[in-house]
Amino acid sequence: MKKIALFAFNGDFMCFIHVLLNALDMKEKGYNVKIIIEGSATKLIPELAKDSNPMYRLYTKAKESGLIEGACKACSNKMGTLEAAESEGITLLDDMAGHPSMSRYMDEGYNVISF
Repeated sequence: MKKIALFAFNGDFMCFIHVLLNALDMKEKGYNVKIIIEGSATKLIPELAKDSNPMYRLYTKAKESGLIEGACKACSNKMGTLEAAESEGITLLDDMAGHPSMSRYMDEGYNVISF
C-alpha cells in the first residue's frame, strides 16, 4: 500500500483545496493518506469549519474520512487558531519542538509531499 503524508503549509484556500482533492482521490485509489495542517494553513481551520464556506463539504468529507492527521500545535497557537483546532477535534501535533516531524512519517514509510 502506498503511504502519503501531505503537509499543507500554504494558507491560501486555492492551494488547500488541492490538498483535500488529492487526499480524497488517493484514498479512493487505495492509498494510506494523511493530511498534516502546518504553517499558515492553520489559519484556515476556523474558516473551513463554517458551513457557509464553499470548501466546507470537501473539508468535512476529508475529516470524516479520517484523512486529517492533525495540525501543528505551535503554528495553530501563533495563528490564533489553537482553540478552533481543538473544537474541531483536530489532533495537535508537536513532536518536533512544537511542530509535527516529517521524519516521523518518513520513518513510518510515508512519502512526504508539501504544499
